[in-house]
Amino acid sequence: MKKIVVTGSASAFANELLPILTSDERIEQVIGIDRSESALRHERFTQVLLDLRSPQIARVLAGADALVHLDSSVRNDADAPFTESGVHPGQNVFRCAAQQQVPIAVYLSSAAVYELPARQRPIDEQQPRAAPRGFGWAQDHVALESWLDTFEPEHPSMRIVRLRPHLIVGTHGTPAVRRLLRSPLTVRLARTASVLQCVHALDVARAVQLALHRDVATGAFNLACADTATLREMQRLSGGGWISVPFAIAYRLARRAARATGGGEPVWMELLRHEVVLNTNRAHRRLGWKPLYGTVTACLTAPE
Repeated sequence: MKKIVVTGSASAFANELLPILTSDERIEQVIGIDRSESALRHERFTQVLLDLRSPQIARVLAGADALVHLDSSVRNDADAPFTESGVHPGQNVFRCAAQQQVPIAVYLSSAAVYELPARQRPIDEQQPRAAPRGFGWAQDHVALESWLDTFEPEHPSMRIVRLRPHLIVGTHGTPAVRRLLRSPLTVRLARTASVLQCVHALDVARAVQLALHRDVATGAFNLACADTATLREMQRLSGGGWISVPFAIAYRLARRAARATGGGEPVWMELLRHEVVLNTNRAHRRLGWKPLYGTVTACLTAPE
């Protein structure tokens, strides 16, 4: 591959992904697109400052061998809703990629797209999608995936891969998840605490790399470590969770904190009401993906 274009290149996760792509000898050039500048400096990396709703995206994608779309994973809910501008950035990016005949597109979606409670456990990629009401970040992922359901068969020459990671942890994991796990507050539910999973950012980045190069990879892939833990157990491994409060109070505090910091709605708080465990067999078989950090403990105690 000569040229890879990565949207959301100033995001926390991009700080994990971009060094992997720029060190991949099969890739000659990586172009990042974001409204903010990336921290990466590398001879193979070029930064383009653009809003993803811009028609100029098509020019950046000209001649690209692949697109990696991260933008929805870093959206700030303080921004104006996409519907106000009439242009959804993800749709614009994929349309521009199709216009430029980009053959491969990898989209970093999320396990938050799944309808809960799950109809079967663990949750596989066939689980229906439906985000909780009021959580714009998750709803954006669901909306874009639903739109891709129509877009994909209309563009059979483009191989599209959707990655659906669980809680992304590590130095370059999701900032909201990092805050949740390090918070002194833990959530007390009226019933037995549900279990969750996580996945290290490095392993998600490796999944992106595999999706780019593995021709048989298409469709959706769940990404998560092999075992499970309660939120409190995860917090203890991360240095938080030593004050127990009822769910309703914790939920209100989390929403206030998100608004104060300009972050997204605390969608993962809603998952605490349910058991969210992913079936990752498809990623193992079709992607050849095997996490380096295969357990919750390994993910949360990895050196930074």
